[in-house]
Formats: sequence, structure tokens, C-alpha cells
Amino acid sequence: MISREGIVRTHGVIGRYLRRTPVIETDATDFALGRFQAILKLELLQRAGSFKTRGAFANLLLRPVPAAGVVAASGGNHGVAVAYAAQCLGKRARIFVPTVASPAKIARIRDSGAELTVSGDRYADALAASEAWAASSGALPVHAFDQAETLLGQGTLGLELEEQARLDTLLVPVGGGGLFGGLAAWYQDRLRLIAVEPETAPTLTRALAAGRPVEAEAGGIAADSLAPKKVGELMFPLAQRYAAQTILVSDEAIRAAQQRVWDSLRIVTEPGAATAFAALLARRYEPREGERVGIVLSGANTNAVNFA
Repeated sequence: MISREGIVRTHGVIGRYLRRTPVIETDATDFALGRFQAILKLELLQRAGSFKTRGAFANLLLRPVPAAGVVAASGGNHGVAVAYAAQCLGKRARIFVPTVASPAKIARIRDSGAELTVSGDRYADALAASEAWAASSGALPVHAFDQAETLLGQGTLGLELEEQARLDTLLVPVGGGGLFGGLAAWYQDRLRLIAVEPETAPTLTRALAAGRPVEAEAGGIAADSLAPKKVGELMFPLAQRYAAQTILVSDEAIRAAQQRVWDSLRIVTEPGAATAFAALLARRYEPREGERVGIVLSGANTNAVNFA
């Protein structure tokens, strides 16, 4: 089901609701790094502020939505995206978020008109509450990363990016793995696909070592977007087959990456979105001279900027 052909079909259905987010190509010397090309996919400019909008529309347009509407659990961005997609399509939505969800994301969910419930300290707690609600209400559950339509939607980012830029390597932030799984299904072995995770939430690293999705720590600076208990079952075979490498980066490296992207490009990212770039800045991945390295800047739902 999660194939290049499926991604093409999905893009044909959801494309009218998406922004074709831009790409910035720059010499990495702009960041005081080596002599390689850094190609930044600015998915933080996507509608609702992150790549999650792709998967949200895929679920709501490819699956029948009952009168009870949809329900989703989220650290924040998935909830924002599902609430936005439901609002656009005239559907009811209830979103469950944990207490670690950022105020910026909570505000965007409420602004989209969805019903919001804060439940538990981590994503897993919100997921359990959302599953109970789905069972009692009849609402359609929209999983943040372990649903075929979610992966197909996220894979459309790869379809776009391949049309926009030639890459040798692509660095992708990983939490539950929906984006990585979608991109792996699209690119397969046609480039070097590298997963980047916080040291405080090494879900894919642990899964690959164990040979199956297993629980890992779920904390750190990016806990509202990259800290489920474990990666999805659907994405895992794709990661096993196509992940060239996994890299872990510290919270300090992620914060430094946020600052460097702002200093050099005047682009504001949330912590999870800066994680892939942190692998370069912390020199956990060192490209060869002339290598063309793609970096997904995946979201910007943050209240870090205050113009008051």
C-alpha cells in the first residue's frame, strides 16, 4: 500500500490543499561548515505550520469520515494539522494532547475550532485517551504516524522535493517515523536516507538494534514532536530496508541548530524541525566535498518569536 504509485495517487487527491513549499540551496560555508551544498526543504511554511498537514488531508480525503468526525492524539503538530484539515473540509475534530504540547500548538488547535483535551504527560497518554474516545464516540481515529494514509501523505514531500532538487543525501528528523517512512517509500535506495533523532528519544535507533519497534525514552527539548514511546509498525520495514544510517543529537545541538538557522537565514524553526540540521552542525554527519545534502526543516509551530 505504501508505494511510489500510492504516493503519486495521494498527491493527486490532496495537492490542491497543500502549499508547494520552497527549497533554499546554499553553500554550507554559510553555516561555517564544510564545502558541500545544503538544500533546505522549508516544510515549516506548509499550511498549519508543518509537514503533518499532508498526512492529515490524506486521512480525511482517502478514508470515509463518520458523522462523529475525527479524533487524533498529538504532541502538537499532528493535532494542528488534523484540526486545520477538518476545518477546511467541514468535519468535526477532537484533539488530545499531552501537557508537554507547546502553548503555540495548543493555541493553533483551538483557533481551528477543534475540541481540545489535554491528557497525560506524554504522547502515549494522549493516544490512549484518544483511542478511548474513538471507541465510545464512533469518531475516525487519525494516527500521527502509524496509518497507511498518513505515510502516503508524508511521502508527497519526497515527490515534491525530487522535482525541486537533485540530492545525494537526505537528513530527516524522526519521532514516530511517519515522515521517514513516507520518504523511504518514495526515494527507496535512490539516495542516502539518514534518520536523525534526539538522544533523549532514540526510538528508531532502539528499534533497528532490536529488530522490531520497542519502547525508548521519550523526553528532551523536542518532546512535543519527536518523542513517542516507539516508532510505527508500518514505517519500520521501510526503515530497515532503506535507512542508510541513524544519528543521535543532543538537546544542546538542537538548540544550537535553531540559533544557527536563525542567524544565517532568519528562519525560525521549532526544536524538532532543527534536529536534522543539528546532525550537520554537531558534525555527527560530515558530508564529502561537493555532496548535495537535503535537510527537512519540518515545522515552525513555536512561540519563540515575540514581536511585542
